[in-house]
Amino acid sequence: MPVTPPTPEELAALAERDRLGLDPEGLAAFAPLVEGSFGAYDRVEELWAAQAPTAPDRAWSWPAEGENRWGAWYVRCRVEGAPDGPLAGRTVAVKDNTAVAGVPMANGSRLVDGYVPQRDATVVTRLLEAGATVTGKAVCEDLCFSGASHTSHTGPVRNPWDPTRTTGGSSSGSAALLAAGEVDLATGGDQGGSVRMPAAMSGIVGHKPTHGLVPYTGAFPIEATIDHLGPMTRTVGDAALALGIMAGPDGLDPRQPDALAPVDFLAQIARGAEGLRVGVVTEGFGHEGLSVPGVDASVRAALDVLAGAGLSVEEVSVPWHRHAFDVWTVVATDGVVAQMIEGNGYGMNWEGLYDPDLIAHYGGRRAEGGHLFSDTVKMVTMAGRHALAREHGRHYAMARNLVPTARAAYDAALAEHDVLVMPTVPILPTTLVAEGAPAAESVTRALEMIINTAPTDVTGHPATSVPASPVDGLPVGMMIIGRRFDDATCLRVAHAFEQAVGGFPSPPGLEARAAVPAG
Repeated sequence: MPVTPPTPEELAALAERDRLGLDPEGLAAFAPLVEGSFGAYDRVEELWAAQAPTAPDRAWSWPAEGENRWGAWYVRCRVEGAPDGPLAGRTVAVKDNTAVAGVPMANGSRLVDGYVPQRDATVVTRLLEAGATVTGKAVCEDLCFSGASHTSHTGPVRNPWDPTRTTGGSSSGSAALLAAGEVDLATGGDQGGSVRMPAAMSGIVGHKPTHGLVPYTGAFPIEATIDHLGPMTRTVGDAALALGIMAGPDGLDPRQPDALAPVDFLAQIARGAEGLRVGVVTEGFGHEGLSVPGVDASVRAALDVLAGAGLSVEEVSVPWHRHAFDVWTVVATDGVVAQMIEGNGYGMNWEGLYDPDLIAHYGGRRAEGGHLFSDTVKMVTMAGRHALAREHGRHYAMARNLVPTARAAYDAALAEHDVLVMPTVPILPTTLVAEGAPAAESVTRALEMIINTAPTDVTGHPATSVPASPVDGLPVGMMIIGRRFDDATCLRVAHAFEQAVGGFPSPPGLEARAAVPAG
């Protein structure tokens, strides 16, 4: 629709907002100039309408009564891919921050709920071309800003290991559906650990690729420098298979390098991992007041398994692992407010594929009031707006300038070791936060577990979470970090561990999940 020029009263308010020093005579002089600028807006809208995509007609439905035991399905569908291919006959749940054309999307938020994308995300296109069948959208946390599973507007996602506990977030539905054996594969998104944390807390495999390896095109952005999409699976072989399909430049995402050589990740994990060097990051263990001793012990026992499988294992100190978390916190506060809140998800000033309809849908809802945000989003909105208003973004600038230092600290450790290992999350799945709980409890439970995962989102290193031995009947994750664009070595070590322990356990009380590693 055409841009409506400002009324005299609106023009006066705009001038006052930026203290332009215009009296009534000055405002009157500027009014026709401002109005004249909108002709280009109208012509751009006409030009875009002539080439805008149209969503395919795809059947979908809300989850039927009795088929959403874990609260993990947002919407059901059956989008069949190519008749053959490496994923033929395999079912996929797509995290609901990622577009499936013609199927509703909510991104866990009342402010996005009701939006229907016009085109598939690149990763969805690639999975369908590989023969997969998308069977629905998996619930995710409100705007993906939670590491627990209680913030989605559809309600909590329950852990198949213990329905009273969190599944982890923000890819909560994807993790629960995999753990329960309801799908073969799932997609996840990771800005602070949102692939790996639910993987750890749900007893599955989650791989956060190197930043830029997998195109983010068609997924709801949070902050472009930390946005990642990655595979979530029950076996390392399936993760390697899915990553090979999802990875590679699409020409639409400026997060990606111009050229990325294709990698056969299945062939890579088949090489084995004997002789690889594992650095055990001291700073990833023993977080005061947070780490559960049993979790640390479980991961160290898993490291003994790797040593027994012929890998060398030794302790290494990376002090910047703790500092990098503070760097991430500033990026994920100021940056999120600038892009996801004020910029209506996409922001400006970067080359890539925008979604004008999603921007308008979310922006219009947001303009009605942020009271519909979750407590975590409300908190980051207030903190970020205050910092930006008072300091004008200088801390964001300092944090981004510190990223090379943090990255170099991991790179130095990875020059002496092939991978680095630590607990994915330092705690066990906590009891789900009750509806209406105090904000302090809700926010603490949503963010307390991200301390080990968030640093590699800001440095861009790849990281895989695999299940270690359960503690008190609850899942534990071991995180394997690799050199940038050496995702294959993370998966080689993960696969060696899976082979050494004879596969990963299923949640108690559920039938054993018939999952055969793909490699």
